[in-house]
Amino acid sequence: MNVRRHHISGIAVAAVTALGLGTLSACSTDSAAAGGTDKFDVVASFYPMAYLAEQIGGDHVKVTSLTEPGQEPHDLEISAQQRTQLEKSDAALYLKGLQPSVDEAVTQSGIKTKIDAATLTTLEEHGTEVGGHAAEHEEHEEEEHEHEETGGKDPHVWLDPVKYAEVAEGVGKAFEKADPDNAADYRKNTADLVAKLGALDTEFKNGLADTRTKVFITTHAAFGYLAERYGLTEEAISGLDPESEPSAARVKELEKMAKADGVTTVFYETLVSDKTAKTIAGDANLRTDVLDPIEGITEKSRGTDYFAVQKANLKALQTALGTT
Repeated sequence: MNVRRHHISGIAVAAVTALGLGTLSACSTDSAAAGGTDKFDVVASFYPMAYLAEQIGGDHVKVTSLTEPGQEPHDLEISAQQRTQLEKSDAALYLKGLQPSVDEAVTQSGIKTKIDAATLTTLEEHGTEVGGHAAEHEEHEEEEHEHEETGGKDPHVWLDPVKYAEVAEGVGKAFEKADPDNAADYRKNTADLVAKLGALDTEFKNGLADTRTKVFITTHAAFGYLAERYGLTEEAISGLDPESEPSAARVKELEKMAKADGVTTVFYETLVSDKTAKTIAGDANLRTDVLDPIEGITEKSRGTDYFAVQKANLKALQTALGTT
């Protein structure tokens, strides 16, 4: 995956609880807390991984997130302090391919338990068009799309409840192996989380079964797995990189497609500029709304945890696609 490598100053990890997110009370991003506690210390790369560790680990874990609330995960550059956190911790939970700086730091660390979520489910190649539309148009639009399909292995598996559940099961087993004294609790917590994700999958399946259109436009290609899971087509303004600039041809193509497929809304997200989305929406006379890739929870998020934001995403899709 081609992600940008902005070199920014070292990030001191902030406390998630400072945002008043009660649902994340078991997940600390206090950098001083990592390692040296009487709990199973887990360093997680960003929110979806930290949330899994918190939910599965419960009271037995101390979770430190390398990505602070409100920071776009792709931007993260690991600081010397964070490398020290890794060395002192019992386990690292990350998603290889999303944050190159994290991948490098984990590989170089001497941490005993390294859990790569990308190995716990199947990653697929996704470009700017994913889902039914892509399958229907693949043959006669192959040449037209060639310059735009700059995709790669798509890491956004957490947005598909089924794939996220597969990752959860793998994380649970890894926790059991690394901390056998609390294996029974990890097993129970994992089963509870997987059941909740199964219920969420049913909500999405039923909620998106009968819509006026199946096509939606997003700023970047984060929702490919979700689109494929529920029979939709994601048309992304840019590819897997959330801030890559679309070509003029891609913009024109999206405007033409929106009219043909009855698209009403261009979705943008909370951690990336909405400028391009609003420009395209204005030119095509479309609405804009938020579809949150849940890469981090902030005060702007529609909900205080993964499940709340996913339910808000479902409502936004139902409104945009026209449920009947």
